[in-house]
Amino acid sequence: MAAKYIENIGYYRLSAYMYPLLLKPKTDHRYKAGTSFDQVLMLYRFDKKLRILIFNEIEKIEIAVRSAIVETGCKFTNNPFGMTDQTNFKDITKFNHTLALIDSEVSHSREEFMTHFKQKYNEKHPPAWILSEILPFGVLTSIYSNITNMRLKKCVAQRFGLQVSPFESWITIVTLTRNACCHHARVWNKRNSIRPTLPNRLSNPWISSDTDPLRIYFNLCIIKYFINIISPDNDLVQKIKSLLSDYPNVDLAAMGFPHRWEKEPLWCCLRD
Repeated sequence: MAAKYIENIGYYRLSAYMYPLLLKPKTDHRYKAGTSFDQVLMLYRFDKKLRILIFNEIEKIEIAVRSAIVETGCKFTNNPFGMTDQTNFKDITKFNHTLALIDSEVSHSREEFMTHFKQKYNEKHPPAWILSEILPFGVLTSIYSNITNMRLKKCVAQRFGLQVSPFESWITIVTLTRNACCHHARVWNKRNSIRPTLPNRLSNPWISSDTDPLRIYFNLCIIKYFINIISPDNDLVQKIKSLLSDYPNVDLAAMGFPHRWEKEPLWCCLRD
């Protein structure tokens, strides 16, 4: 049976879930007493369900951020084509790179609304609200980071109760986490490559306990922070607690969860 799983999943992918079960030093490749292949599969299945949970929540954040960038951008510039207007951006090289990505997406899109736009209008690029529907989230956040008008950027960030710098940082973390989920990469005990920027102040509940900002728990905290603003009556804490209860042998410390994490202001400020 183990051979079949290895054949269908791949030994290298599964080895990431075998690694925590090794004795130290890990280079000796000796497993802890009582280790079984079922434990490897348990971690693999948990990670899969965690990715699905995270991705479903990030969808809400992505849509809300897209809407904020488009709505605020059009309002401040009074230009529905502001996303492709060079005068709105500070780094011309970055703008040209982004424009090339936009051109590629517009050219290859087969969405009905894009076909309709191309047939009815002469403009090379669609207005911002159409572009936002076909551009990858990473391109949208790149557009935001390159905006010259700081008041515009502040207005978008303030929609989520953040200053510009931590907003950009947290959205980057969300994007990287989203990409990991999309590509079926391990997330449960993986360390982030980027340290998130902490806000100087927060108008909404946050965590009070010290925790590793490079672990998935901190990513979940960022996601929960946004979700609390976007959907105040959310049930994310129940979803996480349910998943953890289904997999009681998962090491929460490896994920960065502190003791009594669910009692933190961020997690219990709303429905619990």
